[in-house]
Amino acid sequence: MIELKHLRTLTVLRDTGSLTATANQLCLTQSALSHQIKELEQRLGGHLFLRKTRPVRFTAEGEILLKLADDVLPRMARAENELAGLKEDIKGRLHMAIECHSCFQWLMPAIKEYQLGWPSVELDFSSGFGFEPLPALASGDLDLVVTSDIQPRSEIHFESLFDFEMRLVVAPGHPLAEVSAIEPDMLEHEVMLTYPVQRQRLDVIKHFLQPAGVEPQSFKQADNTLMLIQMVSAGLGVAALPNWAIHEFSRQGLVISKPLGKGLWRRLYAAVRASDVERKHLQAFFSIAKTQCQTHLSGIRPA
Repeated sequence: MIELKHLRTLTVLRDTGSLTATANQLCLTQSALSHQIKELEQRLGGHLFLRKTRPVRFTAEGEILLKLADDVLPRMARAENELAGLKEDIKGRLHMAIECHSCFQWLMPAIKEYQLGWPSVELDFSSGFGFEPLPALASGDLDLVVTSDIQPRSEIHFESLFDFEMRLVVAPGHPLAEVSAIEPDMLEHEVMLTYPVQRQRLDVIKHFLQPAGVEPQSFKQADNTLMLIQMVSAGLGVAALPNWAIHEFSRQGLVISKPLGKGLWRRLYAAVRASDVERKHLQAFFSIAKTQCQTHLSGIRPA
């Protein structure tokens, strides 16, 4: 009965104060404008404004429709803008780097779910360990970096995903399996098993051992979490891993985990360019990643 064009016409008439100016602004002939208003008045059974008044004076019926227009038209404009933005983003790009070997455990299910809702987004990802990913993100070579290492930069936004605890894992028969918590000097004579990552980028080194001035006896590297766990279980060394990555292995008794000091808690982030943070396909990824983590990972807590 009442159409958006009617509401727009009335608001323009109120703003301009005359039928002639309204017709000009709406790119209508005065005859077409008069016909539109007369048709609406016939539907409503009453006049919308008083003729031959300057500026136009609206009747009670006209004021009701103007109030409706002031409510509906801005909401329609916002919806149209959001839909236009969604259309622009629907074929976006999401090239990401992952500075976390264990993250693949939850990232793959998250990406699978993401692709169902955003099938036209171009997805690609790589390890972020062979290069510095944040400069690549800032330059536009990457679109997102999963990291626990914040490097404050005005052009980078760090979206919090979740908090997790780094814990030391040892073999069941290892002497450290009997202590309640691990202190830095306890690792002075241990072989530290790690992912193939630069030492200064390892949380256990950067945030636990280095501040205490402690260096392990030696380092050995393994390519993935399962291999690290097997080496720890075999007594070849100790490793510091996220609590969610070791939960099932600890439950099976393959390894024993201990807190580092009073608890070495870290936060995982999705870093994106600050200029892109409001883009719909990135907001969708944040939401799906957070939901997947909280649903499937043990021992984590919301950021």
